[in-house]
Amino acid sequence: MGLEDYILRAYLESSRGERKGDRLEEVEAIRDYILRGKKVVVATRNLDKFRVIREVLLEKVYKGREVDISRIEIPTEVADLTRMPALSKGLIAVDTTDAHIVIARGRLGVPGSGSMLLILDSKGRILSGSISPPSVIHRRSVEDTVREELLEALRRIGI
Repeated sequence: MGLEDYILRAYLESSRGERKGDRLEEVEAIRDYILRGKKVVVATRNLDKFRVIREVLLEKVYKGREVDISRIEIPTEVADLTRMPALSKGLIAVDTTDAHIVIARGRLGVPGSGSMLLILDSKGRILSGSISPPSVIHRRSVEDTVREELLEALRRIGI
């Protein structure tokens, strides 16, 4: 079964009150979807964030495979006006590109709430993600924080 099949099955189970949690084959379907991705778009114009994300993807996920990793060329700052800026940035990329995978990183919620990194599919569905505390709390560089957020999001699905 593909990712779409697992999503449909889970929806139907939930609607009947039968859903008892995630299954290994669902996690494997997410992992396979990401590993098969041929076009990845990072929802940022920040070259430092893009460089770190690209390095991690090439080193840990795609390991020498042919994959197009690019960033969007439109401002994502408008997403900071929304309730979930990281998700809004990702949806901007979904709506404006033909990416198989979108990686978005931004503020979690209100100012001071920390940051969130999300991995989305071509329909804007969240495949994995991670969060970090506010930078005034953890005091790490943005590059180190982005790297750790992406690695955590990948570890959550077995990559």
